[in-house]
Amino acid sequence: MNAKLTLPLVSEDTADEKALEILSNTRKKMGRIPNMYGEMANAPGALSTYLHGYDWFRKESGFTPAEQEVIFLTISRENACHYCVAAHSMIAEKVSKVPAQAIQAIREGGTIDDPKLRALAEFVKEMVQTQGNPSQGSLQTFTSAGYSQQQALQVVLAIAVKTISNYTNHLFDTPVDAAFASYVLPAGTK
Repeated sequence: MNAKLTLPLVSEDTADEKALEILSNTRKKMGRIPNMYGEMANAPGALSTYLHGYDWFRKESGFTPAEQEVIFLTISRENACHYCVAAHSMIAEKVSKVPAQAIQAIREGGTIDDPKLRALAEFVKEMVQTQGNPSQGSLQTFTSAGYSQQQALQVVLAIAVKTISNYTNHLFDTPVDAAFASYVLPAGTK
C-alpha cells in the first residue's frame, strides 16, 4: 500500500483566505466543490496552478473539446488515476461527445478506431511513458495526423496539469464524487 496523506478535505468553512477565494469561485462556476479541489486546497498554490493551467489549456490549446478529453483521459489512464479517469470519462461522454469506442479503448488500454484520435492518444501516451522524450516517428505520426508542433507543447501543458491532479489524487486516494462515480474503472483494471 502506498503512503496516503491524512490532511482534511478543505471546505469553504475551513479554508484559509487564499483557498477560500478559489473554492468560492469554484462553487459559483460549478455549483459544488469537487473532492479533489477540497484536497488540493490544503496547498492553495497547487490548486491555483492546476486551475489556471487547466483553464488555459481548455481555451488556448487549439484542440477540440473531444481531443482535449482524449488527452486528459489518456494521461489519467497512464498515471492510473482512478478519480480523473472517472471524471474525464464522464466529461468525454456527456460534454465533449468523444466517440464511445474511443473512450472504451482508452479506458481499457486498447486501440482507438478513429485514426486522428488514435495518433493523438498514442503521442500523449508516449509523452507520459517517456517523460517527454517521444520518438521522431511518434512526433511525425502526430503532426501527419494534422496536429501542429505547437500543439505538442500544449500536450506538455496538459501533462503538467494532470500530473498535479493525478498525483494529488494518489496521495489522498480521493473519494470519487457522486457525479461521476458510475465511471470508475472496475477493480483490478490495469
